[in-house]
Amino acid sequence: MKINSKVEEILNKQINAEFWSAYLYLSMSAWCDQQGLKGCANWMRVQFQEETSHALKFYDYVLTRSGNVKLEPIEKVDQKWNSMLHVFEETYKHECLVTELIHKCYDVALAERDHATTSMLQWFIDEQTEEESSVLDIIDQIKLLGEKSGGIYHLDKELGARVFVDTTQTPAP
Repeated sequence: MKINSKVEEILNKQINAEFWSAYLYLSMSAWCDQQGLKGCANWMRVQFQEETSHALKFYDYVLTRSGNVKLEPIEKVDQKWNSMLHVFEETYKHECLVTELIHKCYDVALAERDHATTSMLQWFIDEQTEEESSVLDIIDQIKLLGEKSGGIYHLDKELGARVFVDTTQTPAP
Protein backbone atom coordinates (compact mmCIF):
# COMPACT_ATOMS: atom_id res chain seq x y z
CA MET A 1 0.00 0.00 0.00
CA LYS A 2 1.29 3.48 -0.93
CA ILE A 3 2.54 5.55 1.97
CA ASN A 4 0.18 8.16 3.44
CA SER A 5 1.05 11.72 2.30
CA LYS A 6 1.39 13.10 5.85
CA VAL A 7 3.67 10.23 6.81
CA GLU A 8 5.66 10.68 3.59
CA GLU A 9 6.11 14.37 4.36
CA ILE A 10 7.41 13.87 7.89
CA LEU A 11 9.70 11.01 6.84
CA ASN A 12 11.19 13.24 4.15
CA LYS A 13 11.89 15.83 6.85
CA GLN A 14 13.54 13.09 8.88
CA ILE A 15 15.73 12.09 5.93
CA ASN A 16 17.00 15.67 5.81
CA ALA A 17 17.48 15.74 9.59
CA GLU A 18 19.52 12.53 9.48
CA PHE A 19 21.75 13.85 6.70
CA TRP A 20 22.16 17.11 8.65
CA SER A 21 23.14 15.03 11.70
CA ALA A 22 25.73 13.20 9.61
CA TYR A 23 27.13 16.54 8.46
CA LEU A 24 27.27 17.80 12.07
CA TYR A 25 29.19 14.73 13.21
CA LEU A 26 31.62 15.03 10.32
CA SER A 27 32.24 18.64 11.38
CA MET A 28 32.79 17.48 14.96
CA SER A 29 35.19 14.83 13.69
CA ALA A 30 37.24 17.45 11.86
CA TRP A 31 37.36 19.68 14.95
CA CYS A 32 38.47 16.76 17.15
CA ASP A 33 41.15 15.81 14.64
CA GLN A 34 42.45 19.39 14.62
CA GLN A 35 42.69 19.26 18.43
CA GLY A 36 44.81 16.10 18.30
CA LEU A 37 41.90 13.97 19.56
CA LYS A 38 42.23 11.28 16.92
CA GLY A 39 40.11 8.75 18.83
CA CYS A 40 37.33 11.27 19.38
CA ALA A 41 37.57 12.17 15.68
CA ASN A 42 37.15 8.50 14.81
CA TRP A 43 34.14 8.16 17.13
CA MET A 44 32.47 11.15 15.47
CA ARG A 45 33.30 9.82 12.01
CA VAL A 46 31.57 6.55 12.92
CA GLN A 47 28.59 8.67 14.06
CA PHE A 48 28.65 10.31 10.64
CA GLN A 49 28.46 6.88 9.00
CA GLU A 50 25.65 5.80 11.34
CA GLU A 51 23.56 8.88 10.63
CA THR A 52 24.09 8.45 6.90
CA SER A 53 22.89 4.85 7.16
CA HIS A 54 19.87 6.04 9.18
CA ALA A 55 19.01 8.59 6.48
CA LEU A 56 19.26 5.87 3.85
CA LYS A 57 17.03 3.55 5.89
CA PHE A 58 14.32 6.22 5.84
CA TYR A 59 15.04 6.93 2.16
CA ASP A 60 14.72 3.26 1.20
CA TYR A 61 11.60 2.87 3.32
CA VAL A 62 9.81 5.77 1.58
CA LEU A 63 10.70 4.31 -1.82
CA THR A 64 9.62 0.80 -0.75
CA ARG A 65 6.22 2.24 0.16
CA SER A 66 5.92 3.83 -3.33
CA GLY A 67 6.52 7.28 -1.92
CA ASN A 68 8.52 10.19 -3.28
CA VAL A 69 11.82 11.12 -1.68
CA LYS A 70 12.37 14.87 -1.53
CA LEU A 71 15.94 15.79 -0.70
CA GLU A 72 16.41 19.29 0.65
CA PRO A 73 19.56 21.41 1.08
CA ILE A 74 21.61 20.68 4.19
CA GLU A 75 21.85 23.69 6.49
CA LYS A 76 25.18 24.87 7.87
CA VAL A 77 26.44 23.16 11.02
CA ASP A 78 28.65 24.40 13.86
CA GLN A 79 32.37 24.01 13.33
CA LYS A 80 33.91 25.01 16.67
CA TRP A 81 33.62 23.72 20.20
CA ASN A 82 35.38 24.65 23.42
CA SER A 83 36.51 21.20 24.54
CA MET A 84 36.02 17.47 24.22
CA LEU A 85 33.37 17.70 26.94
CA HIS A 86 31.58 20.44 25.02
CA VAL A 87 31.57 18.30 21.86
CA PHE A 88 29.93 15.39 23.69
CA GLU A 89 27.48 17.61 25.58
CA GLU A 90 26.39 19.05 22.22
CA THR A 91 26.21 15.51 20.83
CA TYR A 92 23.89 14.51 23.67
CA LYS A 93 21.65 17.54 23.13
CA HIS A 94 21.53 16.73 19.44
CA GLU A 95 20.65 13.07 20.04
CA CYS A 96 17.80 14.21 22.32
CA LEU A 97 16.55 16.42 19.48
CA VAL A 98 16.72 13.50 17.04
CA THR A 99 14.74 11.41 19.52
CA GLU A 100 12.04 14.09 19.59
CA LEU A 101 11.93 14.18 15.78
CA ILE A 102 11.55 10.40 15.57
CA HIS A 103 8.80 10.52 18.18
CA LYS A 104 7.01 13.11 16.00
CA CYS A 105 7.31 10.76 13.03
CA TYR A 106 5.85 7.97 15.16
CA ASP A 107 3.01 10.21 16.37
CA VAL A 108 2.07 11.13 12.78
CA ALA A 109 2.22 7.50 11.65
CA LEU A 110 0.09 6.48 14.62
CA ALA A 111 -2.46 9.24 13.96
CA GLU A 112 -2.66 8.16 10.31
CA ARG A 113 -3.01 4.51 11.36
CA ASP A 114 0.08 3.61 9.35
CA HIS A 115 1.04 0.47 11.23
CA ALA A 116 3.89 -0.47 8.88
CA THR A 117 5.61 2.85 9.55
CA THR A 118 5.10 2.65 13.31
CA SER A 119 6.70 -0.79 13.18
CA MET A 120 9.69 0.52 11.20
CA LEU A 121 10.06 3.51 13.52
CA GLN A 122 10.27 1.26 16.58
CA TRP A 123 13.80 0.35 15.46
CA PHE A 124 14.76 4.03 15.55
CA ILE A 125 13.14 4.57 18.94
CA ASP A 126 15.20 1.72 20.38
CA GLU A 127 18.33 2.99 18.61
CA GLN A 128 17.90 6.48 20.09
CA THR A 129 17.69 5.08 23.62
CA GLU A 130 21.04 3.39 23.01
CA GLU A 131 22.55 6.52 21.40
CA GLU A 132 21.64 8.78 24.31
CA SER A 133 22.93 6.30 26.88
CA SER A 134 26.22 5.81 25.02
CA VAL A 135 26.91 9.54 24.84
CA LEU A 136 26.00 10.06 28.50
CA ASP A 137 28.51 7.35 29.45
CA ILE A 138 31.25 9.21 27.58
CA ILE A 139 30.28 12.52 29.21
CA ASP A 140 30.45 10.86 32.64
CA GLN A 141 33.91 9.48 31.84
CA ILE A 142 35.20 12.86 30.68
CA LYS A 143 33.87 14.55 33.83
CA LEU A 144 35.35 11.83 36.03
CA LEU A 145 38.76 12.03 34.36
CA GLY A 146 38.96 15.78 33.89
CA GLU A 147 40.05 17.04 30.50
CA LYS A 148 43.64 17.78 31.47
CA SER A 149 44.45 14.31 32.84
CA GLY A 150 46.33 11.43 31.30
CA GLY A 151 43.06 9.51 31.52
CA ILE A 152 41.73 11.51 28.57
CA TYR A 153 44.56 10.05 26.51
CA HIS A 154 43.28 6.55 27.33
CA LEU A 155 39.65 7.51 26.73
CA ASP A 156 40.64 9.00 23.37
CA LYS A 157 42.40 5.72 22.51
CA GLU A 158 39.26 3.79 23.51
CA LEU A 159 37.06 6.01 21.33
CA GLY A 160 39.49 5.38 18.47
CA ALA A 161 38.73 1.66 18.58
CA ARG A 162 35.09 2.18 17.57
CA VAL A 163 34.24 0.61 14.22
CA PHE A 164 31.20 1.30 12.05
CA VAL A 165 28.71 -1.55 11.85
CA ASP A 166 25.63 -0.89 9.73
CA THR A 167 22.91 -2.04 12.11
CA THR A 168 20.21 -0.74 9.75
CA GLN A 169 20.80 -3.83 7.61
CA THR A 170 19.73 -6.19 10.36
CA PRO A 171 16.64 -8.02 9.09
CA ALA A 172 13.36 -7.44 10.88
CA PRO A 173 12.21 -10.28 13.16
